[in-house]
Amino acid sequence: MMRFLPVLLVFISINAFAQSYSAKIAKHREAYKQDFITDSRSPLKKKDLENLHFYDADSTYKVLADVTLLQNEKVFKMPTYDGTSSDYYRYAHVNFSLNGKKLQMTLYKSVALSANPVYKDHLFLPFTDETNGKITYGGGRYIDLDSKAITNNQIEIDFNKAYNPYCAYSEGYRCPVPPQENDLQLAVAAGEKLYTGEKKHRK
Repeated sequence: MMRFLPVLLVFISINAFAQSYSAKIAKHREAYKQDFITDSRSPLKKKDLENLHFYDADSTYKVLADVTLLQNEKVFKMPTYDGTSSDYYRYAHVNFSLNGKKLQMTLYKSVALSANPVYKDHLFLPFTDETNGKITYGGGRYIDLDSKAITNNQIEIDFNKAYNPYCAYSEGYRCPVPPQENDLQLAVAAGEKLYTGEKKHRK
């Protein structure tokens, strides 16, 4: 029995971690849903939340990425799905491996949000992948990050926290279109899936 004990302990440890991680993601998603109820701009009401769907939490989609800060980047206009645009600048490149592939993405900062002390550290990671239009929203998904979370030129990116733009639920929102440089050539089976409710029209 003793020779199997280390293996058993490792199994128990891995199982406990998986349960703990799942609970952490579940808590994050519950807070995410509550934000729809408290946000006056929200396209969804409490009864609509049953139409939100997510992949099961999977820690393999939580990666530690190397960060390369970009210098002297000019402001550019990121197109939005309503035909307008918003001002952003490229903040950093992030490099990591996911499902055996080496990937690079770009983090952005919103000019408007950067002027607000509350959001001055906010980093925006919009992306598309091979699940779009099939299992996830066709217009791509977003991840929010914080520049203060960059430590030793690395940052954690958790695709389990990928969420849909408001345009996935309703017309009439200025949702940024993920730039082509963040189009991932693989399926990111993590985060929010397609909304199954009726798409609304913003008044």
